[in-house]
Amino acid sequence: MTTPSNTITNTKQRVVIIDTGCANVSSVRFAIERLGYQVQISKDPQVVLTADKLFLPGVGTASEAMHNLEQRDLVSLVKQVTKPLLGICLGMQLLGKESQEHGQNVNDIIPCLALCDASVEKIQAEGLPLPHMGWNTITPEDNHPLFKDIPAGSYFYFVHSYAMPVFDHRDNQGGATIATTEYGQPFTAAVQNGNYYGVQFHPERSSKAGAQLIKNFLEL
Repeated sequence: MTTPSNTITNTKQRVVIIDTGCANVSSVRFAIERLGYQVQISKDPQVVLTADKLFLPGVGTASEAMHNLEQRDLVSLVKQVTKPLLGICLGMQLLGKESQEHGQNVNDIIPCLALCDASVEKIQAEGLPLPHMGWNTITPEDNHPLFKDIPAGSYFYFVHSYAMPVFDHRDNQGGATIATTEYGQPFTAAVQNGNYYGVQFHPERSSKAGAQLIKNFLEL
């Protein structure tokens, strides 16, 4: 694996973290800055829509996160993005059609951004403890640029109880799983639909492999 540079590699590229108000915004920013990129945290439409690369972080439940996006007028804004966007953890799940991860009402199904043709469901862990928390390997799609220079068997850090099932709806432009992970049963570890990408794990907490993935995304 190549070692990500800690010098300024691209000061002209506009890198923006969408300000969702969630707790892991700062850690994502530091991970990008360690690679030598300048980054801005913003929910200003002019800033978001003129960015070259965007990150959509998220922690907590889908109901809380979608409420935050609605309160910040970000739902329609995210759907207008035409440049590469990377959803992280819950940020990836929000790209789906809907989520079973309810808030106070256990029967609620939470409508999400519907940028990928998949729903988020509770992990079928086959007796393993939930949340799925800690280090696990992924199996990426062959030769996908998001996983360039990441050795097979690399570990990434996960914290979640809900996930997208493995799916492929490329034929109807609904996106597809581009990496899987096994925990009881296989689930989607990374997804892509056009310019929208998502990873279920936390690359900002995943050591060299995570840093390489962020670097790959920034160089798409």
